[in-house]
Amino acid sequence: MEPEGEPEAPAMANLAQTAAMKLSQMSERSKQLGTAMQKPDRQRRIILVIVCVALLLDNMLYMVIVPIIPDYLAELQIEAEHARPVQHYNFTNGTVPKVTKGNFDLQIGVLFASKAILQLLINPISGTLIDRIGYDIPLFIGLNVMFLSTLTFAFAENYATLFLARSMQGFGSAFADTAGIALIADTYTEERERSRALGIALAFISFGSLVAPPFGGILYQFAGKRVPFLVLAVICLIDGIMCLAVLKPFSNKERANMPVGTPIYKLMFDPYIAVVAGALTTCNIPLAFLEPTIANWMEDTMNASEWQIGMTWFPAFFPHVLGVYLTVTLAEKYPHLQWFYGAIGMVFIGASSCTVPACKNFGQLMIPLCGICFGIALVDTALLPTLGFLVDVRHVSVYGSVYAIADISYCVAYAMGPIVAGQIVHNLGFVQLNLGMGLANVLYAPALILLRKVSQMKPSFSARDMLLEDGPTGLYNTIKMEDREKRRKGLCTTIDENGVETFAQRSYSEEESSGGEYA
Repeated sequence: MEPEGEPEAPAMANLAQTAAMKLSQMSERSKQLGTAMQKPDRQRRIILVIVCVALLLDNMLYMVIVPIIPDYLAELQIEAEHARPVQHYNFTNGTVPKVTKGNFDLQIGVLFASKAILQLLINPISGTLIDRIGYDIPLFIGLNVMFLSTLTFAFAENYATLFLARSMQGFGSAFADTAGIALIADTYTEERERSRALGIALAFISFGSLVAPPFGGILYQFAGKRVPFLVLAVICLIDGIMCLAVLKPFSNKERANMPVGTPIYKLMFDPYIAVVAGALTTCNIPLAFLEPTIANWMEDTMNASEWQIGMTWFPAFFPHVLGVYLTVTLAEKYPHLQWFYGAIGMVFIGASSCTVPACKNFGQLMIPLCGICFGIALVDTALLPTLGFLVDVRHVSVYGSVYAIADISYCVAYAMGPIVAGQIVHNLGFVQLNLGMGLANVLYAPALILLRKVSQMKPSFSARDMLLEDGPTGLYNTIKMEDREKRRKGLCTTIDENGVETFAQRSYSEEESSGGEYA
């Protein structure tokens, strides 16, 4: 037995040595990967990916229920009225039993609007919290709540649970969307890079909103209600893990020396920010009001099939991406015309909205809908970076509250849409709804002329302090103001051998010769 065991010892030693070498190589590769991820350019790209996936998920979850919930609620209503097991009816082949609707439309409207309403209420809180604790923790919180919301959607069996899931999504979106956009603005500080990064984020938002209805409808029809939500839940989980690994939201970070952001209520009174917020609300009203009303209008006027209704908005994704690309390209060459791109976008939206009722078939309808999404891309891509620039030059470069205002602007439109649009169509008509939305956009476009001198603004402490009414806020601004005051008086700061700070009078010629600059 011993002669047979002797050759096994070297083999085991070789095997152990090989395993140790492989472990060492894996450890080295992990270190290299960690080092690569810590490079500024690489880390900025990873952050952009994390935020874009979060925005994609939020908008897919917002729109994926469009083809699912009406059918599912109808089944629940049949079960309640007839007290028998639910049968899955396929709305796509026209075999839908006639049921008494009652408050069915109101239930759908409230369910669709609940997300935007809760997001509207939470945004002032989330914006202030983001300014105080940073962007990473709120983003991670938002992703976790969205993950729970998606799972709740998947396993919901009644209207109350669906309403809870929709409201949870609004809560999570108030943190994830605002923190994500603010994180992009904070990460990409150069104006051209910021415009490009925000343009990419807007493209993901558009793709999520427009691809979600066909995605949800196809999976719902062939795989059941749970599958679309479970797919989104898995993607959300992966994005949350990436956020935890890259941003490290719960690591000990010193924020004592970080600037304190301007309170959100003071930002709202900034006239330039107010003009931008109004434009964001106005330009999104046509999309928010048409989404819940256009399906019935298409059925009544052009006998549209279910697949045509489901594909109504998908072709508009391509002009939206074109609008984002065009605006980013023009902004790099002519950055002082951002206000003009937004105004042109609002005119596009207004003209397109007015032509929607004149369409007689599905092909004709694609043209104004593509015009609306193209115009929205121009407005969003031009004005979102403008908000970041306004905070940089007129306030403190902390972006949570200002992008919370932007999110509030969107939510105002999408909260009113499912509830108000149906009443307007019922009382006044679909034609009047579109003419009113188009006229509102065309009339608001000239207001963006007030932003024409924004690109010429320089950081001004006096203007900012007048707006804040209470001098510099936070350690960063206090140090800057003190340093500015010393230089204005011609004082230079020196540290003696005992570590005591002293001041000495210094002439302008000495300051200029040493490369200094005066405020």
